[in-house]
Amino acid sequence: MACEQISYLESSRVGIIGAGISGIAAAKQLSHHNPIVFEATDSIGGVWKHCSFASTKLQTPQCDFEFSDYPWPERDNSSFPSYLEILDYLHGYAKHFDVLKYINFNSRVVEIRYIGDRETTTNLDVAPGPGEFGPLLRGHPVWEVAVETHPSKTVERYAFEVLVVCIGKYGDIPRMPVFPPNKGQEIFGGKVMHTIEYSKLDKEAAQELLKGKKVAVVGYKKSAIDLATECAEANQGADGQPCTMVIRTIHWTVPAYWIWGLPFFLFYSTRSSQFLHERPNQGLLRNLLCPLLSPVRKAVSKFIESYLVWKLPLVKYGLKPDHPFEEDYASCQMAILPENFFSEADKGKILFKRASKWWFWNGGLEFEDNTKLEADVVLLASGYDGKKKIQDLLPEPFSSLIVDLSGVMPLYRGTIHPLIPNMAFVGYIESVSNLHTAELRCKWLSRLADGLFKLPSIEKMLEQTTKEMEIMKKTTRFYKRHCISTFSINHADEICEEMGWKSWRKNNLFLEAFAPFNSQDYGDEDK
Repeated sequence: MACEQISYLESSRVGIIGAGISGIAAAKQLSHHNPIVFEATDSIGGVWKHCSFASTKLQTPQCDFEFSDYPWPERDNSSFPSYLEILDYLHGYAKHFDVLKYINFNSRVVEIRYIGDRETTTNLDVAPGPGEFGPLLRGHPVWEVAVETHPSKTVERYAFEVLVVCIGKYGDIPRMPVFPPNKGQEIFGGKVMHTIEYSKLDKEAAQELLKGKKVAVVGYKKSAIDLATECAEANQGADGQPCTMVIRTIHWTVPAYWIWGLPFFLFYSTRSSQFLHERPNQGLLRNLLCPLLSPVRKAVSKFIESYLVWKLPLVKYGLKPDHPFEEDYASCQMAILPENFFSEADKGKILFKRASKWWFWNGGLEFEDNTKLEADVVLLASGYDGKKKIQDLLPEPFSSLIVDLSGVMPLYRGTIHPLIPNMAFVGYIESVSNLHTAELRCKWLSRLADGLFKLPSIEKMLEQTTKEMEIMKKTTRFYKRHCISTFSINHADEICEEMGWKSWRKNNLFLEAFAPFNSQDYGDEDK
């Protein structure tokens, strides 16, 4: 039977989906392959552009959130930049490295098809052997991508040798709570809105939604905390109504990156501090040492908790978590508080309601303890369904393979899924600085595509991802977030070694042991 013949608008070696932080980093690192980037909206920036509120700020100081070759103008500034400053920085980076020319804006990927089985090759250097992943660039198309352009709604098809998916875990598909019959939002007489809808409001529209209204915010992560603060600020004065946060799981919050007068990085972001924690491939000696170091790890967590309980009115408002601080840090769930969050709570503008189950009634929310909360507006800070977003995009059988039995994407070096050929994923593992994490993996991916090193066998890659998952499961009950914060330096070491770089990045042993690591430590060695 003759192979199906399809005419493509364009066939390129590298395709990239998404122009957020990961997408523009990938485009820059793979620029020598003239990639084509598909961005569904009219702007770069990803969640910083489309999921931010007026009060949204970076969760780390700006010097810890920058590209290795594009520092902030005032990189020693310890403040937390606003989302608008982040967008300015990202636009500056894209313009400086001429990345925008690769991006097709208003171009939504609506279908991906695997076509690698249409081609055969007689080149034994390119054809993967049994159990091997093979090179990323094989000399023939592997993926076909259907792209719908806006506003024309025309669909065009492209073909690529490798596809880099950078759509991230957040945005696009909100995670919505499920209710029993006749207890959902259809019986509620007020307004229900997810954070993704709220983020589309301008400042005036948001003020109008909140001012003088009884607002319930469901959630207690960063978005929920920012929402509650904005609600309190909109309801100042005698006529203002309080905002009630409905909380299922309490997480540790931090007022600033100082603990009892010590910089926070000393506890988790140096090579010496991460020595206390388990890591993959750590060897026999460390396997013996780690149980002995457990009391030290617990003491560090208790030390931080003691400061937070002293500094913040967590006990007063019933907001002291039952789990250790380390578990939130190890799952990248530590939130920086707005400066006025608890001062608004002290004024009665922010209230708190603990509830594991809730549902709607005509006038607001009802809880499992049979109490009711009157509300005019219910804001759902319930997160996003990143797994569904990517499963909807990929064809079978790859859609079913994307997550393992534990519900996590098994990504080798946080980038390559061993069971999905010629595809890479950037932005799906988390750390204290997701920008630094994404950029380093894009550098690794570029060198892999250029054939400067080879991947291990599929079996070895799956073994590595299993080891990492076992470490996360031991460290935190919230392991499904796929956060590497307690062994991020070791993760970077192994990436550097595969690229042929030195794993130790500082100028002297003291700094190597006791200074924090950021993107400036991972400038290119092979320029």
